[in-house]
Amino acid sequence: MPHNPPAIDIRSLRVDYGDFVAVDDLNLSVPAGEVFGLVGPNGAGKTSTFRVLATLMEPTYGEVILDGVDVLEDKAAARRILGYMPDLAPVPTDLKVWEFLDFHAHAYGLGRRSARLERAEECLTEVGLMDQCDKWCHELSRGQTQRVVLAKTLLHRPRVLILDEPASGLDPLARRDLRNTLRRLAANGATVFVSSHILSELAEMCSSLCVMNRGRLLATGTADEVRHQLGSTRRVITITLLERVREAQDWLSVRHGVHDLGISNNRLSFGFTGDDEAQADLVDGLVRHGVRLRAFEEKRSSFEDLLVEVAENNRNP
Repeated sequence: MPHNPPAIDIRSLRVDYGDFVAVDDLNLSVPAGEVFGLVGPNGAGKTSTFRVLATLMEPTYGEVILDGVDVLEDKAAARRILGYMPDLAPVPTDLKVWEFLDFHAHAYGLGRRSARLERAEECLTEVGLMDQCDKWCHELSRGQTQRVVLAKTLLHRPRVLILDEPASGLDPLARRDLRNTLRRLAANGATVFVSSHILSELAEMCSSLCVMNRGRLLATGTADEVRHQLGSTRRVITITLLERVREAQDWLSVRHGVHDLGISNNRLSFGFTGDDEAQADLVDGLVRHGVRLRAFEEKRSSFEDLLVEVAENNRNP
């Protein structure tokens, strides 16, 4: 069975700004028809990566292939198949929404005015802003402006979408609508590469994602796979005992993977770095030791906790 090439194929990408390495030997493949997320703290290399993909800057070295087109060799062909939405893209204040979209539709060569306006209406409907088409752009809220820019990005039906922080400024309802829009686009064959600094947001929005820090790729895969690669085996366990609390404390204090053990009345809380099997063995060992458990509670690191740890590593290498 033939193997379809990835829609986005990044090979050994490096971006330097003088002595500063913004992207360091990045290798990443994104399958066609997928909503793929890129997350990382400030300075992780997200925007530099996107600018190279969008043909806005030359990398120090490396290759980028979009839907079979070499971005560095044929920028014009790449631009015909990609749509790029930067974070906080500027919008002219002296145009109405429909005029803004018509201007860009004309730049994309979408034909007669009637065809351009029809396509602008389709894109505004897609992002839920058709009722704002006659507003001046300067009258829009930040979230509405984000959606207008997304509508503009969709005008020429790009096969690859590069969206830098598209949910910035959106309220929860608009974020849900954006999530549904991106999923519809992927279901219709587009490949969406989207960045955010909110890991849980991408986990809900994307079929797969990756995490960057200080220009390097730390983890990639499904949300569960990324959680595991980032160290989600770290967890806090609280057990409530019927009796023999001190004895249970002494037994746990010498177990591998147990740390920060604390006691409060008949409750023991501790951090645990083992996997699920090791945790099951720990509980089984306690019971075999004669300890009777009344309650058991586990709290794993949230996605935001994990990203904070990444950011701390970024600050203190």
